[in-house]
Amino acid sequence: MWKDVWIAYMIVAFCYLPVAFIGYWVFGNGVDDNILLTLHRPTWLIAAANIFVVVHVIGSYQCLCNASIYMIETYAVKSLKYKPSTPLRVILRMIFVAFTLFVGLTFPFFGGLMGFFGGFALVPTSYYLPCIIWLILKKPKRFGLSWSIN
Repeated sequence: MWKDVWIAYMIVAFCYLPVAFIGYWVFGNGVDDNILLTLHRPTWLIAAANIFVVVHVIGSYQCLCNASIYMIETYAVKSLKYKPSTPLRVILRMIFVAFTLFVGLTFPFFGGLMGFFGGFALVPTSYYLPCIIWLILKKPKRFGLSWSIN
């Protein structure tokens, strides 16, 4: 497992580090949080990048918020005694999306805040949780070699 994680991180580093180094070499530290605002040409490439960003954000929002929405739906059905139905799901999801939209638009420093929380969550979700989950699933001998490495 460790070898696979190491290979995955090397692939990610191989993809991101050249972009970061070349971007810093070209623009220096005069780049905005959103690099697409810094670029001015070619316009077709910027438009294509913005379309890809929108598709990525919509897909990732659905994946990341699905657990929270499921928890809200479960609470509404079990605790508030609502009948599980499609209109209930649609209404609760619309309220959730409206709330997250309101929070995102309310804070002017939301981009920096999301960068902070993303960086804060990277280490536990990338390094600690896979090892802990592996220990729970495989149950190696306590203080053995596999247990100590993970």
